[in-house]
Amino acid sequence: MKPSTHKQQLLDALYAPYKNCTGCHFKMPKATQIVFGNGNQNSSLIFIGEAPGKEEDLQGAPFVGRSGKLLNRTLEDLGSSRSNVFVTNVVKCRPPNNRRPLPQEIEANKPLLYSQIKIIRPRIICTLGSAALEGLLGESVKITQKRGIAISWNGITIIPAYHPAYILRKSKELQTFIADIDHAIRLSK
Repeated sequence: MKPSTHKQQLLDALYAPYKNCTGCHFKMPKATQIVFGNGNQNSSLIFIGEAPGKEEDLQGAPFVGRSGKLLNRTLEDLGSSRSNVFVTNVVKCRPPNNRRPLPQEIEANKPLLYSQIKIIRPRIICTLGSAALEGLLGESVKITQKRGIAISWNGITIIPAYHPAYILRKSKELQTFIADIDHAIRLSK
């Protein structure tokens, strides 16, 4: 069995109990589905965001709205593509009114996220925004102080970056965002 087939089977088995979720502890009010993640399960690079937004909730895939378009364009400009990486979120269901996930929601989602990471076995994780980094580290952080600095976590290197939604509001940070994504890509090779 090819590694990609085996990993996909493991991910499918991981997701199966949640496929028809109608009220488990992941479910947020008004969320229509669980957004597990997608991409190359053999990638040495995982991007982890905060939580699904409206478009992600509707389409069942992470980073498909405006933030996702910025991430995709950045990857392509750097000679990579969405098909080369795996993309997921710390929290798998859309929080009400697109609010930041609460600490107890992040905790409830950690086992699923950690299982994804264990199956994919990346060398590099690029966290997008402070909530994603806090979700992995289990501590409060200021992304402005941590972004771009490599952090060792369970044998994996984390490269924190700004969330694309932040860049859409603060375009002066675009070059910083691009540099951090480039750093993550280069380390993953």
